[in-house]
Amino acid sequence: MEEVDVEPPLVVVPGADPASRQLCFEWGPAEVLVCETRFDRGGGGDAAPGSSRVFVVRRDQDIYIQTLRKLFNESHGIFLGLQRCEEELAGKSRKAQLVQVSKNYRSVIRACMEDMHRAAAATRDPALHSQYSTQVSILSAMELIWNLCEILFVEAAAAGPLLLRLLDWIRLHVCDVDSMVREVLSSENPSKHKLFWNVVDVFVLQGRMDEARHLLSKEASANPTSTSMYKILDDLMKKMPVPNLGNTQTLTELELKWQHWHEECQRYIRDGTFASNPHMESICKILGGDENAILEKKELLTTWYHFLVTRLLYSHPTVKPMELHFYAQSSMDLFLGEESSPEPLDTILMAAFEFELHQVIKECSIALSNWWFVAHLTDLLDHCKLLQSHNLYFGSNMREFLLLEYASGLFSHHSLWQLGVDYFDHCPEYGRVYLELHIERIPLNTEQKALKVLRICEQRHMQEQVRSICKIMAMKALRNNRLGSALSWSIRAKDAAFATLISDRFLKDYCERGCFSDLDLIDNLGPSMLLSDRLTFLGKYREFHRLYGEKRFSEAAKLLLMLMTAHIAPCSFWMTLLTDALPLLEQKEVIFSAEQTYELMQCLEDLTAGKPDKQKLLDDDVETVKVEMLRLALARNLARVIVKEGTLEGS
Repeated sequence: MEEVDVEPPLVVVPGADPASRQLCFEWGPAEVLVCETRFDRGGGGDAAPGSSRVFVVRRDQDIYIQTLRKLFNESHGIFLGLQRCEEELAGKSRKAQLVQVSKNYRSVIRACMEDMHRAAAATRDPALHSQYSTQVSILSAMELIWNLCEILFVEAAAAGPLLLRLLDWIRLHVCDVDSMVREVLSSENPSKHKLFWNVVDVFVLQGRMDEARHLLSKEASANPTSTSMYKILDDLMKKMPVPNLGNTQTLTELELKWQHWHEECQRYIRDGTFASNPHMESICKILGGDENAILEKKELLTTWYHFLVTRLLYSHPTVKPMELHFYAQSSMDLFLGEESSPEPLDTILMAAFEFELHQVIKECSIALSNWWFVAHLTDLLDHCKLLQSHNLYFGSNMREFLLLEYASGLFSHHSLWQLGVDYFDHCPEYGRVYLELHIERIPLNTEQKALKVLRICEQRHMQEQVRSICKIMAMKALRNNRLGSALSWSIRAKDAAFATLISDRFLKDYCERGCFSDLDLIDNLGPSMLLSDRLTFLGKYREFHRLYGEKRFSEAAKLLLMLMTAHIAPCSFWMTLLTDALPLLEQKEVIFSAEQTYELMQCLEDLTAGKPDKQKLLDDDVETVKVEMLRLALARNLARVIVKEGTLEGS
C-alpha cells in the first residue's frame, strides 16, 4: 500500500448509530485500505474508541491465487510472441498464425484448469476445495467462450466447415457424459447395461457416428431379432453426408446429398420401420431432424448450445455464419423454456452467435473475475483487424484500455509486476505514462529488486524514475550507515548534492577512525569522481594515501599540495592535510622544494590567521601543538632545502 498523506475520509456505516460505528478508507495503488472503528458509550454518555478492524480490499484477487500463476506467466510469452509476429504475413498464412496463437492460449487455460482440478481433489480443506472448484468452473467457461470466438472470429469458418468446428467445440466442452460412456464401455456386456442406449444417443447427438455404429453392432449381435433394423439404421448413419475440410465438394452438392438422405430417413419413419424398437426409432427421428425427438434427450444434451449444434447437424448442416443467431436464439428459447432465465454464460455465447463482438467483451468484463481473459482475447481480435473502428470516448482504443487494466492489476503483486511492464510496453498511447506511475510505487525491499527496477527504467530511458530510485536507495543505505552503497547509488543517480553529503561522511569517518571504509569503491571511482568537488577531493585524497603507501613520496607530496592550493579540499580538512604532510617533511630525503614549502607555510598561515575561528583553534591545546609542530617541520625542511639547493648551485 502507498502511504496515506492525508486523514482518510470518514463514512458512517448505514443502519448503525452514527456515534458508535464509523469507517475510514484510503485508496492505494491497486487496493483499498478500510478501517472500521467502534465507539463504546460510557456511563456519562461520552463515546470512547473501542475495537477496530482493518481490511484490505483488492481490485484483482485472482492474481494472488498460486495455481493461476501458470496462466499469467505462460500467456505472457504467447502475448509477446503475437506482438512480434511478422506483419508481412498475409492471407492464409496470417490467419493460420493467428489461429495457432488462439490455440496456444486455450492450451494454457486447459492446463491451468487441470492443475486446479488436481488441487481440488488433493486438498482436505473445504474452503480451499470450494475455491478451487469455483476456479475450475470459471476456467472451463473461459475456454468455452474463447473456443467459440476462435471459430467465429479468428478462423471465421465458412458454411460447411463451420458445422464441423462447432461439433468439435461441443465434443471438447460437453464432458458431463464422458463418465457414463466409460462406465458402459468398461462393462462385460455393454449392450445389456442400463445406460447403453443413453450412450448411443450421446454419440448420435454429438455426431460421433462411427462410435454409435460400433455400439449398435454389439446390440445386433446380442439380439438377432433386431438385425434387419440395425442394418437399415447402420446404413443410414454410414451414408449421412457431412461437410469436409478439403473443399472437395460444393455447398450445393452437399445440400443435394443431404436432402436425399434426409428424405430417406423420413420415409423410414413414416413406414414405421423401427416401430418395434423405440430406441432405434428415436435415433432415426433424431437423424431426420425431429426437434421434439432431440428435446426428449434434454438431460443428455445438458445445454442449449449442445441442442443448437445437434439441431444444425440434422436440420441445417450448411448453415451460414450470419444465420447462426436465428437458430441460436430459438434453440435457447426451446431448451430453457419459460421457467428459467439465461445465465451470464448464456448471454455471452448468444452475443458471440450474434457476432456482437463488443457485447461479448463487455459481458465477459462483467461476469469474469479478472481482466486476463478480456485483455488477451481483445488483443488477439485486434490483430485480426476486427476492432479497428472502435475507439473509446477518452481517446484510447478498447485493446489498450483492457491491457492497461490487466497490467495495472499485475503491478499490485510482489513478483507478477514484471509481466505488467511488457504489457505497458505494447500500449502505444498511454502505456508509457502508466508504467512511469506504477513503477514508482513498487516497494524497493532489496537492492536486487531495486537493480531489477532500475534496469527496466534504464532500458526505456526513464531518466526521472532512474534518479528517483537511486535517491531512494541511497537514502536507505545512508540511514543504515552503508556509506559505500549510498555513494554508489548517488553516483548512479548523478546527484551531486547527495554525493557531496556522503563524501563528507566518508571524510568525517576518516577523521574519527583514521582509515577509509569501502576502499574498492573509492579506488575505482574513475570519471565518476567529477560529479562533485567533494567527491573529487575524496578520490584524490585516497589516491594520496595510496601513493604514500607505495612510498612514491614525491608524487604524493605534489598531489597533497595541489589539493590545498587548488581549494578542492574543504577548509575544515586543511589541518588534516597539513598533518599528513608532517611525515613527508621529516623524511631523510628532501621531498618538498623551497617553493612548495613556502606554499605549505602560506596554507598554514591562512588556516591560523584571518579566520573567524582563529581564537577557538588556538585555544585547543592539541591543535596548538600541531600548529607548532608544523611550523617547526616547515622551517627545518626549508633550511634543508636551501642548503641542498645552495650546494647544488655551488657545485
